[in-house]
Amino acid sequence: MRESDARSDQYGSSAAGGARAPAESLADQPTEVVHTGGPDPRYDTLVGPPPTSPAPRQRYDEPEDGSLFDDEWDDGTSTQPVYRDTPVVVRRADDLAGLLLLLAGIAAGISLLVVWVNGGAATGLDLVGDGLGDLDDGTRLADSWPPLAVVLGGAALFLLGLLMFIPAKTHRFLGAIALLVGLGVAAGVLVPLADAGWDVERLAVGGWLTVATAGLGFLGALKALMTGPRRSASRS
Repeated sequence: MRESDARSDQYGSSAAGGARAPAESLADQPTEVVHTGGPDPRYDTLVGPPPTSPAPRQRYDEPEDGSLFDDEWDDGTSTQPVYRDTPVVVRRADDLAGLLLLLAGIAAGISLLVVWVNGGAATGLDLVGDGLGDLDDGTRLADSWPPLAVVLGGAALFLLGLLMFIPAKTHRFLGAIALLVGLGVAAGVLVPLADAGWDVERLAVGGWLTVATAGLGFLGALKALMTGPRRSASRS
């Protein structure tokens, strides 16, 4: 018997109606791929350029030690500031000089309400009124100018004291003006006292207030003159 007949006898002939050979499973059947001209689906195809990693972030915060940016985060495209240790003049107010000049003006104002000379009845306001009357007439001004110098000088010192609180590089110019005004006030106090033979017992409350006006004005003017500009190092 031939080999083909033996196979037919074993499984039966399909023409004779015998049993068919068992069909192979789909997993055992060969896979046939039909190539249509496109990319082979069995292989992965990369479309476009390969992905790139993001650029490192640049750190903009400055360390506490004052150094520049950290080189670990700097990609070389940032603009780094340049620090200069150049002294810069600081604008500020002269509080002490302003306070002294304000006190001088207040003392001159209070002196208008009290008597200047012991045993007298004329207050500072009366003396100033007499001086203004003599100034209009042009007579006896040599005797009535001291009260005018003290009171008007005290008012000028008060205004200069207010200007001392305005921030500026220096208040020496205002101090020079205050010094000239203070010298005028001091002349208005010392000249009458010298005419009285330097008898300080003649001075009443108003008289001592005039002395305080001259002294406080002189101290405030010196403080403004001796205070120079303050400089601080800048970083820009």
